[in-house]
Amino acid sequence: MNINFLGVSFDSPNAEAIAQFWAQVLGREITDGASADFAAVAADDLAPSGPLLMLHKVPEGKTVKNRLHLDLSSSHFESESARLLALGASKLTDIKADDDQIRWTTFADPDGNEFDLVNRRD
Repeated sequence: MNINFLGVSFDSPNAEAIAQFWAQVLGREITDGASADFAAVAADDLAPSGPLLMLHKVPEGKTVKNRLHLDLSSSHFESESARLLALGASKLTDIKADDDQIRWTTFADPDGNEFDLVNRRD
């Protein structure tokens, strides 16, 4: 087999603007040459930080629920949730088990793409 996982792509009405959001969320840099048509958020060399994120301009807006979404995790769930909201994310749902062992929140980025933040127990 000669296939490697390169990254994940999102459609967006303004690739550079949504790349700024995701770069801030992940603490990464946007690659050189970003524009409204195409932008990429660089992948780190460290495995836990995940793949390259690419953003492509499309003329139409999002109309239905994502078929694919990102799952992020943090042991600082409350403070990271607040940071995501401050960056422009919207809170959609919050799932919490009675014993507080399982918790995640579904957010939407400024383009409406859903993603989850999962509470990581270290």
